[in-house]
Formats: sequence, C-alpha cells, structure tokens
Amino acid sequence: MDPEITSARQAASDARVQAFGRLQGAANRLEYLLGRALERECGITHLVYEVLLIVGRAGEDGLTMRSIAQEQVLTTGGATRLVDRMEALGLVTRTADPRDRRVQLVRLTALGEETTVRATRVHVENIEQLFFRPLPEGHRERFAEDLRTLSHFARDALPRLR
Repeated sequence: MDPEITSARQAASDARVQAFGRLQGAANRLEYLLGRALERECGITHLVYEVLLIVGRAGEDGLTMRSIAQEQVLTTGGATRLVDRMEALGLVTRTADPRDRRVQLVRLTALGEETTVRATRVHVENIEQLFFRPLPEGHRERFAEDLRTLSHFARDALPRLR
C-alpha cells in the first residue's frame, strides 16, 4: 500500500501526480502551438478543426448536434453555437434528419471538405515536428497506442449527455 500523503511537499512529489501534470502540461502547450499554427495558416481554431474531422468521419450521413457535443465534451448549446459559427463560415450545413425532423444533421460543405484537407496537411506536418520527433523513433507507435487507450478509457468513464 502506498504511504499516506500528509504534506503538500509529498503531494507535489508524488510520481503519479507529476506524471499526470506532465501529460496535462504537454497537452496544453501542444494545443497552444498546434492551434496557433492552424489559425495562422488556415484561419480556423483547433476546436473547429476537430469538429470538421468528426463531421468528415461521419461522411454523407452527417452527424447530430448531440453526437458532436458528446465527442467534444460540450453542452448541446455550446455545440449549437459552434456549428452556427461554422455554418456562417460556409464549412458545414444543417438539414433535418429525414427519420426525425426534430433532429438536425451536420454535414461538410465543399469548402469544409477542402478546409479539412488543407488544415490536416498543415497539422500533420506540425504534429510530426512537435509531437513525434522529440520521441525516440522506437517509442512513437507504442506511445500513440497508449494515448489511444487512455483516451478511450476516459471517454467511456464520462457520463452520457441526455
């Protein structure tokens, strides 16, 4: 059993706390660097890019606002406001779901498709430089798989939006 943490010094020195802090710090810094590059080179935020990817993955079927909210851990109101902005930029369209007219399906426009491809080319180059190159080549694939495992575990632990 682990020794009980009884002081702030012990808390700050705990290897598990430090490991998670490093993960969070790296993610925040990379989000900033990669997000700024997308804004500078493509004119979109990282969040908009992520939604373009999610909607693009859904293909012609489109995606519901609820699905977008769940994927991005947003409220449905937050997802609606984001999609409103994306629609105003001409990146997505919304149409009523033919099976349930109360549900709106979000799909990429031609400009949304083009923006996704262009932004991904920029993003991949920057990910390679800032995320993978600093790691030893033999560790990169395993690291990416471990991150996938953590991401799926955390996703599954989240409460479902109603």
